[in-house]
Amino acid sequence: MVFSLPLEPAAPQGIRANLTQALTVASRDTLLSTSKCSSENATKALSTSFRHLQGFRFNSVISGANEDFYFLVSRCSIRCFHASPTLLARRKEDASLGLKISERGKVLNKGKFSKRKKEAKPPVETPYLPPKLKKGAKSSSDKTIEIFEGMTVVELAKRCGESIATVQHIIVNVGEKIDSEFDPLSIDIAELVAMEIGVNVCRLHSDDGAHVVGRSPVVTVMGHVDHGKTSLLDALRQTSLAAKEAGGITQHLGAFVVGMQSGASITFLDTPGHAAFSAMRARGAAVTDIVVLVVAADDGVMPQTLEAMSHAKAANVPVVVAVNKCDKPDANPERVRVQLATEGLSLEEMGGDVQVVEVSAVNKVGLDKLEDALLLQAELMDLKARIDGPAQAYVVEARLDKGRGPLATAIVKAGTLVCGQHVVVGAEWGRIRSIRDMARKVIAQARPAMPVEIEGLKGLPMAGDDIVVVESEERARMLSEGRKKKFEKDRLTKLEEERPKTTESEEEEETKTERVEVPMIVKADVQGTVQAVTDAVKNLNSSQVFVKVIHAGVGPLSQSDIDMAKACGACIVGFNVRDPPSSIAQAATQAKVKIKLHRVIYHLLEDIGNFIVEKAPGTLETQVAGEAQVLNIFELKGRSKAKGDDVKIAGCRVIDGRVTKSSTLRLLRSGEVVFEGSCTSLKREKQDVEAVGKGSDCGLVIKDFFDFQVGDVIQCLVQVNRKPKFVSSESGAVRIEC
Repeated sequence: MVFSLPLEPAAPQGIRANLTQALTVASRDTLLSTSKCSSENATKALSTSFRHLQGFRFNSVISGANEDFYFLVSRCSIRCFHASPTLLARRKEDASLGLKISERGKVLNKGKFSKRKKEAKPPVETPYLPPKLKKGAKSSSDKTIEIFEGMTVVELAKRCGESIATVQHIIVNVGEKIDSEFDPLSIDIAELVAMEIGVNVCRLHSDDGAHVVGRSPVVTVMGHVDHGKTSLLDALRQTSLAAKEAGGITQHLGAFVVGMQSGASITFLDTPGHAAFSAMRARGAAVTDIVVLVVAADDGVMPQTLEAMSHAKAANVPVVVAVNKCDKPDANPERVRVQLATEGLSLEEMGGDVQVVEVSAVNKVGLDKLEDALLLQAELMDLKARIDGPAQAYVVEARLDKGRGPLATAIVKAGTLVCGQHVVVGAEWGRIRSIRDMARKVIAQARPAMPVEIEGLKGLPMAGDDIVVVESEERARMLSEGRKKKFEKDRLTKLEEERPKTTESEEEEETKTERVEVPMIVKADVQGTVQAVTDAVKNLNSSQVFVKVIHAGVGPLSQSDIDMAKACGACIVGFNVRDPPSSIAQAATQAKVKIKLHRVIYHLLEDIGNFIVEKAPGTLETQVAGEAQVLNIFELKGRSKAKGDDVKIAGCRVIDGRVTKSSTLRLLRSGEVVFEGSCTSLKREKQDVEAVGKGSDCGLVIKDFFDFQVGDVIQCLVQVNRKPKFVSSESGAVRIEC
């Protein structure tokens, strides 16, 4: 009997050796007995011995007397021929789990995921996205860098905290061509790059090589309300503006050029003294050279006086004190000096450098001394400015004229402002159509320290914005759009930061105390008063009422304001605007929109405060409406089952207020609360009554309480809705007290 293995020539030799060893070890007895058995029995024996080997079968071929057995081995059986039943079972489990098995029986990529082949996709055109900038630990919106004309790309990248490649990429997108990282940039391109990165900029202008000449001083008059600031300016200019002011107080920021008796000219800024116009005083201190602090001799140092001193100190501006109203009988200039010195102002009489001048605006006394003090201070400062090159100006006020459009009152700080130039004012731009001085005369150009009114802007700028002269209309548009995007981004960031982060305890308190939102629309005559009224209205927020200014603008009331107020249920507040036409007033009446128009800030804030108090939900408080003292106790016994159990009646006398049947009663004994409950019966002279007044006797029954004692005090409790109060101080500051 011959066993032949029809294996392929390419099969490894180790397979034959393993097969021979398996035949020798596993079925030695079977092979020895095949010669004595029939071929059928031998086949069965071999099949039984190798039944665990899959892929094998036995064929017998009879050739003569001999019978040959052939092992037909398939290709897949060669891999598993040397394996045991345990290993075979494990491989079956691995195969069922989807694991790949090598030819040696090892699992491939065990514990790892196989990588998917990336399918080739057709290219898709995507819009341009600016490069992602790395944000540092400090917010970029809080970072301010200084830029100047001719700075290089390397220096700009270093100040912005970005890579040179990122800055170059932004410059190319802006439309500027650069050949090297050391190429100089214009100051406008540097600002555009900085805004794209998200940092604030401060423009620096050099006077090297420029024509520098002396200029007039800019003096801001500041002080408390009704201390005579405008009257003092009227005495210097020989005008009577104070008599024309609504309510007799200044409510706008005015700029004037006053020619002194010595021939010199001084530019004066008149600021309002009311507490609501704090931002105006801050702007006046920012643009001025000298601050004249007006203090009334009969009133002394007041809150707005201290605020003016802080504004001057923050702007690092010298101060000249003018003690006004020295002609009054109760005037005490020495007391004013002591108060100013106590507040930290170093006066000349005490070894300091602050000049003090006693004046009287009504009698025009001491004006020459005030003039000499201002000119002396200006001479010590040696004020100079360049007159060539692009102008630098500062907006002190802005208003909207019906026929001329947006107008901006500005003071030129350096350079020469020429009619026809393209300018960028804050986030607005335009081409100067005309320049007028404070006497309303059209002039061709404006020199340093001149207050002028420019016309031709596309939009109304904000008071306090800088005026920048650019070379072309395209550059003006680009700079304006970049500033608008930056302004909107900063506004949203500020709103996100101002959003209160309430804890769980605070949320529970807010749910208990309801807070009502009062929407308002603010309209005023100029941009400065819009900001002042908006800030004053927002200061009236309280724990019960939240004032939300949904829109603030300059100009008279329009139909769009009525529609907006109707849509959101807002109240329209107008300050120093003309009365609306009959059509708009009728539309407001039909839409049930309230319009509050005032010309005096005192009356406006008082009216708004009372309106807010009406809208406030108030808080429920328990108050004692009356008290009664127990004088005797009566007990009713033997009542029928239908009328209930025995009842104890307290015979009382009302000693204070009124006792009502519908109220809650509280019983006090030796000053301690014993019981609280409702009144089930209240009688006077055997008649049921609803209330008993002071000094009357009565009998009452408290539900579920029978332990009365002579001398107990019974209080009548009522729930009262307490509204907040509108409080106004002498300085004009207002608030809502809950």
